[in-house]
Amino acid sequence: VQLVESGGGLVQSGGSLSLSCVTSGFTFSTSTMAWVRQAPGKGLEWLSGIDSDGNTYYSDSVRGRFTIARDNAKNTVYLHMTSLKPEETAVYSCAMRVGRVSSMLSEWDYWGQGTQVTVST
Repeated sequence: VQLVESGGGLVQSGGSLSLSCVTSGFTFSTSTMAWVRQAPGKGLEWLSGIDSDGNTYYSDSVRGRFTIARDNAKNTVYLHMTSLKPEETAVYSCAMRVGRVSSMLSEWDYWGQGTQVTVST
């Protein structure tokens, strides 16, 4: 199983950025995917999830600003982020599990290495 994130970088406060997570080694179309992040000195934070039917879920902190999507033909999950804030500087990672979307980090089976997002003031 491999999950490889890309698309991170430096963006100004209020700006937008889109992340991608290309996967392999499992049946992507029947899997549930999520995005999480870890800011410097802080713990992992669950952000968003999407199930195999395309139903989407968001944490209160990103709802209305972030959009998760999947392309089963490309085995890829995306996260489009808008109105970014400096405190959202973090390493953003994707995760996979079989089953329903969960905000419990312990219930996710596989994780990517992450991509750095830096939001400048």
